[in-house]
Amino acid sequence: MVYELLRFAHVIGACVLLGTGAGIAFFMVISNRSQDPALIAHTAGIVVLADTVFTATAAIFQPVTGVLLANITGYPVLEGWVAVSLGLYVFVGAFWLPVVWIQIRLRRLAASARDAGTALPPAYHRLYRIWFACGFPAFIAVLAIIWLMLTKPDI
Repeated sequence: MVYELLRFAHVIGACVLLGTGAGIAFFMVISNRSQDPALIAHTAGIVVLADTVFTATAAIFQPVTGVLLANITGYPVLEGWVAVSLGLYVFVGAFWLPVVWIQIRLRRLAASARDAGTALPPAYHRLYRIWFACGFPAFIAVLAIIWLMLTKPDI
């Protein structure tokens, strides 16, 4: 029963990380296309909230449930596909943490432009490009982790 509950929590966590990440990216990209500071500020505010409530919570529980599952099933944590998954998880975190800061900054820049009645400043566009670029390797790594979880290859 413990194994089934841990596995369920781990799979739900993976779904939350993948789904929230994809949803956040979609909404940020679509709002950015409008170039409307008010819309972008509002959307970025929701994105920051979603990252805090969903992504951060899942990011904390995911390695905990994963290590507990590895211990229960006898997979060594620092070997094979589990070790590769943990390495990829750290890789994703290295992109996600700066992205959270960037999203907060994008929200502030868009809100300032909205309040001043001006266009988005060059700093916004520069940060947005960095935010966008960080998403690709992190998203691919999350997909790789899920593939490793499902296939459990001999590595």
